[in-house]
Amino acid sequence: MVIEIGTHSDKSSISVIIVNYNAGQFLTACIGSALSEVNEVLVVDNASTDLSLELCTEHFPQEPKLKIIRNTTNLGFAAACNIGIAQAMGAYALFLNPDCVLSAGSLRRMIQVLETSPDAGMVGGLLTNEDGTEQAGGRRAVPTPWRSFVRAFGLHRFAEYWPRLFFDFHLHKHALPDNPIEVEAISGALMLVRREAIDNVGLWDEGYFLHCEDFDWCMRFRQKGWKILFVPDAPVMHHKGVCSRSRPIFVEWHKHKGMMRFYRKFFQSQYPGVLMWLVALGVWLRFTAVAAYYSARRIAGSRQE
Repeated sequence: MVIEIGTHSDKSSISVIIVNYNAGQFLTACIGSALSEVNEVLVVDNASTDLSLELCTEHFPQEPKLKIIRNTTNLGFAAACNIGIAQAMGAYALFLNPDCVLSAGSLRRMIQVLETSPDAGMVGGLLTNEDGTEQAGGRRAVPTPWRSFVRAFGLHRFAEYWPRLFFDFHLHKHALPDNPIEVEAISGALMLVRREAIDNVGLWDEGYFLHCEDFDWCMRFRQKGWKILFVPDAPVMHHKGVCSRSRPIFVEWHKHKGMMRFYRKFFQSQYPGVLMWLVALGVWLRFTAVAAYYSARRIAGSRQE
């Protein structure tokens, strides 16, 4: 995709890009938490069939900062993000899931960290559950084929004894740092990105429909020399999975398909064929198990009705 973008006169201007798909009332709460702190909010809707957009327009009638872009079909997360980038005018782009709610001061803190770290291309905050506990995904290590193999076969239990060999990429299980730290990846649910870095790295890879596109972008940012920072004192509550609950098998299919695209794109030439084959086998066996689980739940639910 070739995009032409405008430039905002304010070098600290912020555009929020929210990709929506049937987020219901969560979309309204998300927009409400961001409006007062940003220059514009762009909602890119992937052909929602619920009332999320109607609720949005009812709560924010004639809001000058709000722009809704309606796709006629579900183009996927990465493609919708790129559509948002094409319309955004800000020097910073905040990619925010519609099931997220910004805490007071969190965005200002993330901007502060990015402005004082010229070699950082993107920052992420502390994703939390409703009870305030840290959620997985806000700070991440890249799930390389070896790390995925270790995780799939339970070898991460030996990380206590051989941490480098059996490293567990779930960083939310580690102690929360006192200050912003560099990480390998953050979550696409909450990603504040410098426009200059986007111009340098390029757009989201639209070969991913849903899941793993954020890992891909983080890998490409680091390959271009941009640092990725995690800001522990910028909490954002995330009602995880709101947009995917209605079609879990569909979501899992694209998640596992995205994992395979990610591995082939970045690691196929670095790992022995046997290991890549085992990883692929593990990925699709996992999908089969997950799909069987959701199918069994659906059948059990229909019988109870």
